[in-house]
Amino acid sequence: MRDQEVMEMFTRIGAYKQGHFKLSSGLHSAAYLQCALIFSEPVLAKRVCSSLAEKIRMFEPDVVIGPAMGGIVLAYEMGRILKTRAIFTERETNGKMVLKRGFIVSPQNRVLIAEDVLTTGKSVKEVIDLLKQDGIAPVGIASIVDRSRGKLDFGGIKYESLIKLDVPVFEENKCPLCQEGIPIVKPGSRK
Repeated sequence: MRDQEVMEMFTRIGAYKQGHFKLSSGLHSAAYLQCALIFSEPVLAKRVCSSLAEKIRMFEPDVVIGPAMGGIVLAYEMGRILKTRAIFTERETNGKMVLKRGFIVSPQNRVLIAEDVLTTGKSVKEVIDLLKQDGIAPVGIASIVDRSRGKLDFGGIKYESLIKLDVPVFEENKCPLCQEGIPIVKPGSRK
């Protein structure tokens, strides 16, 4: 799928939103992509994830792990397409990313981290740190949307996205949308 085709899909189903948003990273933006709406349509989810799977097939994962919440459905769908296990991390009440529910990975696994949208990569970096505690080096990282504007560094781990979205983000104290008094919405899952 081409960037334009993906963005048309997001727009058509109302998943591309414009306004004033506080992203999970804490940054502010005039645009938000609600991937959960893509995942609520299994036919669209399969199409998007199949296209992403083709881009990352060379990583040859045997486990796909997604950070909760945005990566859960994506990891499952990518695992289904790639015929691998699919698991997810979640946050403890203290905010720490952990594996629960009996999910286990080992240094012998070829782990792919899958996340819906990356801006700062904070959740992915937390999963990398979690895996490193057990001596696991991910073989790659995949996302539907890269909105980092080329600023992500995962310490040499290869990263592929389906599309790149070039939308400025702002720190709260430098946000022109705040300065204009535009009401803010926080649609993400992180507190």
